[in-house]
Amino acid sequence: MSNPPPAKAASMDPGPGSASAGRGVEDRPGSDGIGRRGFLSTASAVTACAVLAGDARAAIAATISQPTPLPTTPPPGSPSPGELAIRLRVNKVEHTLNLDPRVTLLDALRENLGLPGTKKGCDHGQCGACTVLVDGRRIYSCLTLAVMHEGLEVTTIEGLGRGDALHPLQTAFIEHDALQCGYCTPGQIMSAAGLLREPCGADDEAVRRQLSGNLCRCGAYPNIVAAVQSVRSSAGTAP
Repeated sequence: MSNPPPAKAASMDPGPGSASAGRGVEDRPGSDGIGRRGFLSTASAVTACAVLAGDARAAIAATISQPTPLPTTPPPGSPSPGELAIRLRVNKVEHTLNLDPRVTLLDALRENLGLPGTKKGCDHGQCGACTVLVDGRRIYSCLTLAVMHEGLEVTTIEGLGRGDALHPLQTAFIEHDALQCGYCTPGQIMSAAGLLREPCGADDEAVRRQLSGNLCRCGAYPNIVAAVQSVRSSAGTAP
């Protein structure tokens, strides 16, 4: 009876269908299921996390050791951010104001200097209620910025007279009953004050034309013209 053929030794190479096919010895998982390549990847990730954590701790420590300074409060009287310090001479008195450069002369007079005689009517330069004098010339204060008149002489209805004495125009408006509600009256008087310094014809029509930029919703125009003409006659500028 012949002996059976010897059994073939088990192959050390995995077959093509094996899960570890194509891996080198260094990639094969050990007894704990982690190969050399996986171990190196895990170690690198842990090291990176440690470095990032250290950087975060350093940043937090720097923030704590160097706190952000609190915003400083500007000294009293100095302009706030966005404001300009300007000097306005109004009714022969000089004022220093901290104003937004977009503030109109009308608002500066009323809101900042407490001179409410200059009226806000249309706020579009169409009614004349806000008329003031700047270096003797009449302008609509709602259409000009306060910063544009630094160093100039601004005169409002409050500064037209001399002390307690009324200006001749103010007296004439009272004597000729040249007002009803009175809202437009300051602007009418200031416009007339400017007219007295301008070339103007002697007749009533010339006065009406010169004052046409000032509206009176009460319709007191005839009496307004009569008041202005009386002052012009007294000054020798009208018949």
